[in-house]
Amino acid sequence: MSENWTRRQMLRQTGTAAAAFAGLGLAACGTSSAKNLSNPNLQHFVSRPDLTPPKVTLSHIEPGHEFEYLFLGLADSGPGQGGAMIMDTNGDMTWFSPDTTNNNKADFQAQTYHGKPVLTWFQGRVVSGGHGEGVGIVADSSYRTIATIHAHNGLEVDLHEFVVTPHGTALVSAYRTLDYDLSPYGGPKNGVLLSGVAQEIDIATGKLLFHWDSLDHVPISESYLTTFDGTKAKPYDYFHINTIAEFDSEHLLIGARNTWSVFLVKRSTGEIVWRLNGKLTDFTMTPGSEFYWQHDTRPHGPNVLTVFDDGYDGVMPKDEKQSRALILHVDYDRMLVRLKREYSHPGALVLAKAMGNTQLLPDGGVLVGWGTNPFFSEFDADGRLVLEGRLIKGDPSYRAFIGTWTGTPVERPAAAARHKAGGAIVYASWNGATEVRSWSVYSGRTRTSMRLVGSAQRSGFETAIKVPSKGPYFAVQPHDAAGHALSRSLPVKIA
Repeated sequence: MSENWTRRQMLRQTGTAAAAFAGLGLAACGTSSAKNLSNPNLQHFVSRPDLTPPKVTLSHIEPGHEFEYLFLGLADSGPGQGGAMIMDTNGDMTWFSPDTTNNNKADFQAQTYHGKPVLTWFQGRVVSGGHGEGVGIVADSSYRTIATIHAHNGLEVDLHEFVVTPHGTALVSAYRTLDYDLSPYGGPKNGVLLSGVAQEIDIATGKLLFHWDSLDHVPISESYLTTFDGTKAKPYDYFHINTIAEFDSEHLLIGARNTWSVFLVKRSTGEIVWRLNGKLTDFTMTPGSEFYWQHDTRPHGPNVLTVFDDGYDGVMPKDEKQSRALILHVDYDRMLVRLKREYSHPGALVLAKAMGNTQLLPDGGVLVGWGTNPFFSEFDADGRLVLEGRLIKGDPSYRAFIGTWTGTPVERPAAAARHKAGGAIVYASWNGATEVRSWSVYSGRTRTSMRLVGSAQRSGFETAIKVPSKGPYFAVQPHDAAGHALSRSLPVKIA
């Protein structure tokens, strides 16, 4: 039996006690609104009443699954706060950074920058039509922002793509708005058009290294989007860029939802070398390998391509009965594409109106984010479901990822104390800390005269600890697996 599995079982057992205590603390906590406290779809924490994200549940996980972390960028269109969330495969939240007014987060994931693990996300506002205007954020393992990526040429970073390359550069998407005569395509003569822009930016210096605009290379006639307003309020998004990936040192792979195509582009000139899928495909697409309104097209090695095939855009006629995660085999010599494996949702038929991703895992399995649907699923290399997660309806994640993570926050742990017969219940949390295994509780009559009064094993994002002390002051101290103290909260007064 693995150490990770033993730890998982221990945490689940101790989590039961924590859940029993949580209701006592919430009843006494007056810092969150009554509406939030009564909403069963939200998470509540006595020590962090400022965090009220929607619940995310793991409805299935195979015994022996490795202990890992899930990275979700939750939309704020449903109940609770939207924002960037890390949760573990015990089903417990690890870190949450909520959205603020006109400052949404999306495309949240863990990447590598100069050999070190980092978190990245889009931060800004979402505008009509479903694209973003903002910046790209790079944060270190202590959750401190170490770089902010700005687009060039009068544009803003879009929410659809932000890839950190091995060279220390960022590949980001942007949308350009321009006046355009759309009458040849069934739109207004004095219309408004969106083009898709790919930029490569040096993260350290902010220097622009590459700029590519779809309108310079892809005509509007390649679009499958035939219903549109083409107005300032709703521009015609003929291309809808949503993927930029490094194919090799000389080429980028650019994906566009509304053309159903993936384009191989020369870095040096911006020239399109070939199109895969779509109206002008240069490849023979064998049965089952075609895709529609796709997202997240990624090259893997010399012959493998992964795609999230939405199959539907919510307005146009359905092209497929369900969305699929695809692993394609691409023969670049014969210009032939065949379906290697497909994954569909194991429950009801799922059609994603937008978003979604297919993350190819080191063991050959995949993690699938089902776009506008409130699910994410992990399958092994044989197609067997090994993990299933469910989000609250209305709070989908643009993409979903799984992997390893070590977080060491610079901020202090948080504590709260509530009266309990014979003593107190103390609530301890540390947003983003992954190495905490236990908590110690200190209490005293003053803030400066405290002694150890209790301890407990960590039991999720927030641990409730009953102690035989009335304080009135309390502080908590987290410890790692070896028992070493990691930090200490500020003293708080019992409420």
